[in-house]
Amino acid sequence: MPESRTRWSIRGQYFENCNCDVVCPCEVPALGPLKARPDRGVCDVILAFHLDDGWLGEVRLGGLNVILAIHTPGVMAEGNWTGAPYLDERASPEQRQALGAIFSGAVGGPLAKLAPLITEHLPARFVPITWEHDGRRRRATIPGVLDVTVEAVTGADGGEVVKKNAHPLFPEVVQASGVHSEYRDHRFAWDNAGRNADYTEFAWAGP
Repeated sequence: MPESRTRWSIRGQYFENCNCDVVCPCEVPALGPLKARPDRGVCDVILAFHLDDGWLGEVRLGGLNVILAIHTPGVMAEGNWTGAPYLDERASPEQRQALGAIFSGAVGGPLAKLAPLITEHLPARFVPITWEHDGRRRRATIPGVLDVTVEAVTGADGGEVVKKNAHPLFPEVVQASGVHSEYRDHRFAWDNAGRNADYTEFAWAGP
């Protein structure tokens, strides 16, 4: 595993789809970040990342995909999360180590703030992940496990999309909703179609 002081940088595209209504109460800052109770008592959320470019030390990461499936039994800020990571099967052993270090928060960055909330770490799977970007739609798939499509919620005039700046990981996200959403793995079976979603471009670096 790379050391926590190893420098790294990634940039790319992101979306999420959870089981809350649009808009997710975790992104309403009245109570503080992640302190609202999920609409259905628990949170079941898919976090999908596509890396347009990136590196950790001398290991290049551009073109790879990562999916994190997260379950929380109540208020997110109270912890006890379960995390299931999926890493692009095209990654070399060195790239797998680098992705694991970055997306576990082991080398710093935004995800390091969330890492202490995860108490159950399900085994990482190395799988074929596809990523599609079509206008205001984003889609990620893992054969037999995941098929999620999200689309932006438009403004009142049908044009400009609705944006939010209360996300714990990103300065601004586009409000979206699930168009099609299936996840089946481990002990979980989720369908978040019609539920809350966000997407954005991002750039992270560390430590």
